[in-house]
Amino acid sequence: MSEELSFGQMLDEENYFKTIKNGEVVEGTVLDVKPDVAYLNIGYKSDGILTKEEYSNENVDLTTKLQEGDKLEVKVLKVNDGEGQLILTYKRLAQEKGNRRIEEAFNNKEVLTAKVSQVLNGGLTVLVEDTRVFIPASLVSDVYEKDLGKYADQEIEFRISEFNPKRRRIIGDRRHLIAERKAEAAKELFSRISVGDVVEGTVKNVTDFGAFVDLGGADGLLHISEMSWGRVENPHKNFHVGDQLVVLIKDIKDDKIALSLKFPDSNPWIEASEKFAAGTIVRGKIARMTDFGAFVELLPGVDALLHVSQISKNHVDKPSDVLSIGQEIEAKVVDFNADDRKISLSMKVLENEPAPTIGDVIENVETEEEN
Repeated sequence: MSEELSFGQMLDEENYFKTIKNGEVVEGTVLDVKPDVAYLNIGYKSDGILTKEEYSNENVDLTTKLQEGDKLEVKVLKVNDGEGQLILTYKRLAQEKGNRRIEEAFNNKEVLTAKVSQVLNGGLTVLVEDTRVFIPASLVSDVYEKDLGKYADQEIEFRISEFNPKRRRIIGDRRHLIAERKAEAAKELFSRISVGDVVEGTVKNVTDFGAFVDLGGADGLLHISEMSWGRVENPHKNFHVGDQLVVLIKDIKDDKIALSLKFPDSNPWIEASEKFAAGTIVRGKIARMTDFGAFVELLPGVDALLHVSQISKNHVDKPSDVLSIGQEIEAKVVDFNADDRKISLSMKVLENEPAPTIGDVIENVETEEEN
């Protein structure tokens, strides 16, 4: 009888079997792990069961996450599931911790960093200590993102804009964070740049009228007319996204920056007065035509006018009747105006005088005899 009492007393000892209840947080030791379930010793009369569904919201193989002997803090979900099994949860405990962490970040407007766990049609999902945060597509970036797939498995920064765990509504915001940082970078950039500065930038976008260059805080416009001293017909052929450029700041107006690649020291007109002085015979290509004349490119950035009346001694109605774009011609400089950067050409002055006819010769002889 005394032995039975001592055995009963032993069962009541706290150090023999723990008394646990639903919701209690305990530390367990992993005894065995299978892909779908792990068994833990928590010091209770039966081992606890931790399924992969209660380990994480992600579809994981538990053998890749746990191994025998690991210590793990878990929460008792059910002391008895109706079949005498002790059911544990890890993810719900993590979610509670995550909720506390997120609430703290929400109240303090803290910037969080987390890896994207899912890319959805309507946005991204990230996990903060196993608590899901949804970032709607409209709050992913400050520009329209056609394909959110590039964010898969990427670590991103964001703030919590809405926190309502009871409704399972936890919203992240990356767009305003990006906008704030861009505004700070722009403010810093504008504080240190001036018209005439030479800066480095990266081509961000190319259009038919020019290229937008990221200067590290704000974008500047490199207009097609400022891409070269010469003529640029198609910016897409000359520039590509990602190109590194050294550009001249031509103008700053409010938050707009005008850029140029036409550096003053490379201006072809600097030496034009020596190369194209009046009386010089030059060669050039027809660049464009109008009804009153053709513009001839002598150098990239230096065009001269060949007036329709100076094309030939024969009558020409319009330049396109006898000339074509890209045609190379020889002409004489008849006028050079350095101040206005205008050069006038003539082809007809280079034409040979027509050979004298028999009538011309007889007429000349008769004139000489009369004299």
